[in-house]
Amino acid sequence: MPTLHFPPGSAVRQVRREPEFFGETELSLLYIAKKLKEALALEQLLTAYSIEYLVEPDAYKGGLIFASERIGAFLYVAPDRLDVARDILIKNGYKPYEVA
Repeated sequence: MPTLHFPPGSAVRQVRREPEFFGETELSLLYIAKKLKEALALEQLLTAYSIEYLVEPDAYKGGLIFASERIGAFLYVAPDRLDVARDILIKNGYKPYEVA
């Protein structure tokens, strides 16, 4: 797992939001965490940078030889925060989700 880099003097406040918070805004998929430990680290990182996000469990296809459907933590952000959030993830060694 990457070493996380937090902003200096970052104040921790709750930024994990429920779907209602975003209203009718079409959220952008930022990352699919395949393990709980990874999802928790990403939540900590987004919180440190005050990026409001939504996390929801959902299915994804995994595996090359024995492909199967698995459950992961899908992290979403508002479209106007996507570039900033992607930069934060990249700076911290994560590869953000990209539309294929």
